Amino acid sequence: MPGTISTTSSASQPTASYAGRPVFPQAATFSLETFSSRDFIVKDFVEALTESAVPANRRSGLANQNNAFDPKPLIRTFEHALNRMSELSEDLEHHENELSANVQRAEAQHASNIKSLGRKLDQAISAFHHLDTSLNGNERQSANTVVKIGEKLEELDKQRTRALDARFLIQCWMEISDRGEMYLLEDIRKHGGGEGKVRCAKLAQQLIKISQRLDPGHWNQINGTSKVVNGTTADHRSNSDRRRRHNTRELIEKFSETLEKDLLKSFDEFYRRQNYEGMRECANVLCDFNGGASVIANFVNQHPFFIDRRQLITEEISGDIETWERLADPDADPPGVEPSLQSLLDEVKIFVQDESTIIKRAFPNSDQVMTKFLQRVFQQSIQQRFEMVLEKANTISSLAFLRSLQAARSAIGALVDDLKTHGLAEHPEPVSPQMNVVLDQQYEELFVPYLVGSSYIDREKRNLEELYPSLLFKFTIYHSRRRKVPTTFMKSLAKSGSEMLASARDKYVERLESSDLTPSQKARLRRVAGLKDSDNAKTETEIEVSDEDGVLSTANAKRMLKWLAEAVGRGLEINTSSETAKDVSALLNMLINNMGEIYLETALDAANDAATTQESAKAEPDLSYVPTLRPAITITHLLSTTIHTVLLPLATSHTSTRKEMSLATSQALSSLEAKINTVMHRTIDVVLAWTSKLLSQQKKSDFRPRDDDNTRSGPGAPSALEMLQTPTCQTVYTFLSRLYPLFLTALSPGSNLTAFFQEIAAGLRGLLFAHFQKFQVNPAGGIVVTKDIAKYIELLRGWDLGEEFGPSLEALAEIGHLFVVGPEALRERVRGRTGAAMGGWERGELRAFLTRREDSGSVGVQSVLNAL
Repeated sequence: MPGTISTTSSASQPTASYAGRPVFPQAATFSLETFSSRDFIVKDFVEALTESAVPANRRSGLANQNNAFDPKPLIRTFEHALNRMSELSEDLEHHENELSANVQRAEAQHASNIKSLGRKLDQAISAFHHLDTSLNGNERQSANTVVKIGEKLEELDKQRTRALDARFLIQCWMEISDRGEMYLLEDIRKHGGGEGKVRCAKLAQQLIKISQRLDPGHWNQINGTSKVVNGTTADHRSNSDRRRRHNTRELIEKFSETLEKDLLKSFDEFYRRQNYEGMRECANVLCDFNGGASVIANFVNQHPFFIDRRQLITEEISGDIETWERLADPDADPPGVEPSLQSLLDEVKIFVQDESTIIKRAFPNSDQVMTKFLQRVFQQSIQQRFEMVLEKANTISSLAFLRSLQAARSAIGALVDDLKTHGLAEHPEPVSPQMNVVLDQQYEELFVPYLVGSSYIDREKRNLEELYPSLLFKFTIYHSRRRKVPTTFMKSLAKSGSEMLASARDKYVERLESSDLTPSQKARLRRVAGLKDSDNAKTETEIEVSDEDGVLSTANAKRMLKWLAEAVGRGLEINTSSETAKDVSALLNMLINNMGEIYLETALDAANDAATTQESAKAEPDLSYVPTLRPAITITHLLSTTIHTVLLPLATSHTSTRKEMSLATSQALSSLEAKINTVMHRTIDVVLAWTSKLLSQQKKSDFRPRDDDNTRSGPGAPSALEMLQTPTCQTVYTFLSRLYPLFLTALSPGSNLTAFFQEIAAGLRGLLFAHFQKFQVNPAGGIVVTKDIAKYIELLRGWDLGEEFGPSLEALAEIGHLFVVGPEALRERVRGRTGAAMGGWERGELRAFLTRREDSGSVGVQSVLNAL
């Protein structure tokens, strides 16, 4: 090791021992290097000197352990070492003095050089100032000169670069065409790095152009035959072309393919290692080489996401049965987007956001790559799963399809909005206008097959055409059975209604029997129609219906309006075309046809027919149809409100369509209101007709009682004066009293109910006026008349007739007074009481009542009559 003491003899160093006496060891030798070593240790040095001083025969052995210590070898060794170190110290001092002198000489030379450079710098600064002064003397001319010089130098540099490139290109061409080799390009491809590969790609493109011009034979050849070029074939080539035996086209294309494959392979490796700089370098080369089409296609098509998701996307749609049932149930709220599609959208959101960062870092044309990437995501991953969901929903029902379409559009729209907000390659800023257009385009293209033309509104109409007839199926069957063959002209006018019912019923039956519907769809329609499973095998005539099936139901009407409102809302959300007014008009016509004509008008026609048959009834009329009026009025109001608040405003932008819709609405509502009024008037006529029939049973003796009436009626029977009312009055009272609660159920409290009661009350008053003018009344009978009229007034006061009908009741009460008071009092009562004071009576009416008094021939009554 360094620093150890050598025990060999040295010729230049005298030894302390004699030549013939090897008993003592030779002196140790060392130099300056021994002490300058980093491993020098004083202790080791001293131990080495000590070892070299002790003779070998005294270092070991048991026999020598008792010998006495001899210090002389050590003394001689240390003395020699001290002498040697003195010599080394002198040598070191001498060398130090030489170095110090050399340093002084170098410092003097450096100072001289500094002075010389200072003088040269001053000269350069002076020259620069002189040049600056000369330039500032003519600034414009100098600037133009400098610009021209710069342009000339730049042009020369470009020419030099082009010349070098042309020289190298010619060398490469000669190598390819003459020897069929590409060593120059291969060297650049293998050892030139990224810049070399870029240059290699450019050279390959230029060589292709040269080959097309100088070696056209290999480019014009098609399927092994020569192609005619300018009237000659490729076989008529120049001598140099004939001597060229190498296919330059094949060589260059093969090299280009190799270069492209190497770059794509390197790109994939960099992607797996997340080396984005390497990816960008490869992408730059390929973009310069072929526009980047290959690297973009490789990145998109071979991406692990599409490969891993391929199997998952094609999995069959299963889902919860209850969820699909809710989706097809028109009365249940939609459950939302299908779970597997929502899961895919959530994954796509995260995946695209992450990949956008990679694309921005790895590609120079990130917008182009992002466009291709988004197209692949939407057109493959999302579209395939989306179509599978719709196919599954279509097998459930038309409503399930539409709801799935709406939920998917909403979910995919939310995904697009999230991606726009995220910014993708522009994160954290919003997306660029170009990406915004791409996202909107991909989003809309997903739904084009379902929204093009009238395809969407046709689906909505088909859905309602399935639901409405299903809901009204039993209703139409009930009323079609009620309909009879028309035997009169008036009844033949209702034949069109029967035909309409039959048409709706037949369409529904045909739909159920159609092979286009799946068993689940048919089962859903039967459930909406209220048919049991046991009714599946029954024919139309075998299906049992009850009276309740033929009655209007506000709940069913609300269901129909709810289904329509859902269709309108769904259309506004999904279909953004300019045909909104036209679509809404189609839905309006369907609503009027089903709810207005098939439902309301059929029920009102039935009520009208029932009222017509009761007008000539011999027994007490059956007014069980009257409660139909209340739901009819309510449903008509709901229909009108829905049309005016939901449908018509949506057609505001289309004037002609709005007018057509308003006209159709007005006609439909007018027809319904006319039918309701007809039923109400016929009901009033029925009530008054039966009341008139009851009044016709009044006996003439009821208002001319005699004292012997009690004996003729039998012992114990009350006399006419003792009775509260006549039997006829009591019968009329009982009949009208039973009708009051019935009418309350038929009409809601309000102006319609008041007007209805006023019509009946006015008719009853007229009947009573005419009734009491038919009978002769004696004084006792006048009391009976007063009691009957009081009962009638009691009945009418229990109705909601309004204050304006009060004078009519007073006029009715006045009839009894005309028969009760004496001639003197009668004169005072009648005097000045005609016209409005007597409830609007005319003098002729008063005369008619007064002439029915038994004492009308007396002087007192005749004077009153003469006064009238």
